[in-house]
Amino acid sequence: MKKNPLGRTGLTVSAWCLGTMTWGNQTPSKEAHRQLDAALDAGIDLIDTAEMYPVNPVRRETVGRTERIIGLWLDQTGRRHDLKIATKQTGIGQTKVRDGGRITPATIREAVEGSLRRLKTDHIDIFQFHWPNRGSWHFRRNWDYDPSAQKPKRVLQDFAECLDALEREVKRGTIRHFGLSNETAWGTANWLRLADHGAGPRPVTIQNEYSLLCRHFDTDLAELSLNEDIGLMAYSPLAAGLLTSKYQGRQIPPGSRMSLVPDLGGRKTPQALEAVDDYCDVAFKHDLDMVGMALAFVAARPFVATTIVGATTFDQLEGILAQQDVTLNDEVRRDIERVHRAWPMPF
Repeated sequence: MKKNPLGRTGLTVSAWCLGTMTWGNQTPSKEAHRQLDAALDAGIDLIDTAEMYPVNPVRRETVGRTERIIGLWLDQTGRRHDLKIATKQTGIGQTKVRDGGRITPATIREAVEGSLRRLKTDHIDIFQFHWPNRGSWHFRRNWDYDPSAQKPKRVLQDFAECLDALEREVKRGTIRHFGLSNETAWGTANWLRLADHGAGPRPVTIQNEYSLLCRHFDTDLAELSLNEDIGLMAYSPLAAGLLTSKYQGRQIPPGSRMSLVPDLGGRKTPQALEAVDDYCDVAFKHDLDMVGMALAFVAARPFVATTIVGATTFDQLEGILAQQDVTLNDEVRRDIERVHRAWPMPF
């Protein structure tokens, strides 16, 4: 599998990353372990998780279960050296984790220690903040997000305090690198500026949503990503399953994400369903698998460091892995852009 640079570290990561957010809820541990084996065999050397996983829904009694499943696999196989692990500290408002408190220097140490214990490892390769303390336009908040009440000096002080705590973790050897998630252009630029002035570790990645249906990153963040060498870890490249075409004909398969989260986190809209119909027509016209076309589009974007692929079942993952060599020619790309112009923001 193709490898891409990891920021300015000199390291590389696989073009695809294995996502794990259903492990321990929809996906039992044995199935998850099979997925890990298959992913590594396919050349994937990066997995992404989070302390609050699994989701759909997040429950206090299951928080941390996904990391534990990964830790059991690492303990049983001894393959820690074969992969890089990215995990995320939960942000403000998620009451199932630390009662929804902010990310602070104290909770950074607590989150790192908890993830290390559950993962049964001595270091985390990319430690990410799941979302900003101040909020952002992600998770469909782009329609009403209002930053006018922010106090920039306090926000930047918060950044500096967190970077100082992260630097202590780097020096302890518990984390190797720092990554952002669900961040804005302004936020990312200031994390980078402070880090470049010695406040702490420089972010190497930004994990934001990106797919044929969600292309917010194409503007300001794309420019920042390319010029500052902070690669996108693209999550939901299949738009929570919409781009698998399994919901075409307005079907809702039993056990699917839509059966558990009917609006797919705000992604299921009349416009999105029509856009998917049009993208399916493009795939059909060019004799492409819809999943392969959607993933190939994301992976080929110049700012993408890795594309996070996740599957509820092993069979789904096998189907995804079968598409890893798909490439898109210029005609396919032109047809994709025509659909994008017709449906630029479907959710």
